[in-house]
Amino acid sequence: MPVSLHVWRVPRRRIGAAFLRMARDPRRVRGLPGVTFAKFLGTGTGVSFGPLDADFSRYAALVVSASPVALSPWDRIASSSAVVSLTPLHSVGTWSGRRPFAASRDKPDGMVLALTRARLRPSRALTFWRAVPPVVAALDRAPGLLARFGIGEAPIGWQGTVTVWRGATDLTAFAYRQPEHRAVIDRTPTDNWYAEDLFARFAVRDITGDRSVLGWMDEEGRAQA
Repeated sequence: MPVSLHVWRVPRRRIGAAFLRMARDPRRVRGLPGVTFAKFLGTGTGVSFGPLDADFSRYAALVVSASPVALSPWDRIASSSAVVSLTPLHSVGTWSGRRPFAASRDKPDGMVLALTRARLRPSRALTFWRAVPPVVAALDRAPGLLARFGIGEAPIGWQGTVTVWRGATDLTAFAYRQPEHRAVIDRTPTDNWYAEDLFARFAVRDITGDRSVLGWMDEEGRAQA
């Protein structure tokens, strides 16, 4: 089933309205015809994943629906926005006890998006945060990375990342052959960081709107303003 990622940048004077929308919209959107899964998310830079990493000017929603979903209340308070239309390719793990993404048999021949999310065990959060900086530094240098930002269902302990890549080859090279990231993967079973986690990969079918809200990189690997 199609998946859409909606991202909004809101001006400071509208942050209170964004908080209100974050409280009201999850139940409303999940009740819409054709919607099988929806999560509204805060965002961050994805540098540290701690509470100081939060970006209160940017919000996101991930929606699985048989038909397009309009989120016009957000558009009215946003200064800029983007929608990424996605086709699920691969998904491992659960999110709130569910497996929301049904993988297709499509073979991606263009951009791919990777989504990771996890609910940290409180007793293991500090060791996880200490393991993050080398991976973030390596990610910033990764060939083929087009965009990245952090996501979270709560300021602490419920977190993840969204990354967009030029192609599946670039994503695979970072995920499984980059030494710092590989080391974190190898530590995961023994360090027991996560109470629940999910990794999903999607083909990017279309991006509409302002790509800078996705943390889009320029040719020198810097996030565009």
